[in-house]
Amino acid sequence: MKLKTLLNEKGFTLIEMLIVLMIISLLLMIVVPNLTKNNNTAQEASCKGTVKLVQAQVYAYNLEEGGNLTSLEPLISNGYVDSIKCYNDQDVELDVDTQIVSEPKPKPLPAS
Repeated sequence: MKLKTLLNEKGFTLIEMLIVLMIISLLLMIVVPNLTKNNNTAQEASCKGTVKLVQAQVYAYNLEEGGNLTSLEPLISNGYVDSIKCYNDQDVELDVDTQIVSEPKPKPLPAS
């Protein structure tokens, strides 16, 4: 009698649980890389925005001060910008000859 009551109980089988876990893991395999990619895209867009802002301030500085910059430090010290760093904590770069601001070059990977 006790055996019949055990067989009639409702619940999930091991196969059903494994299928649910497999579906959840497949969804995570799809979602997690997309979140990482979106984060990188946002950081790159942020750096491009910083470059455009600093470039505009270089033009403003050159017009107001009447000369060309040899570095970006006067922009910070004179209050034109608060920071010249991109998301990767590297400073944007200034070509002294053309007065063009560009994104920082990627850091070289350490030798193994």
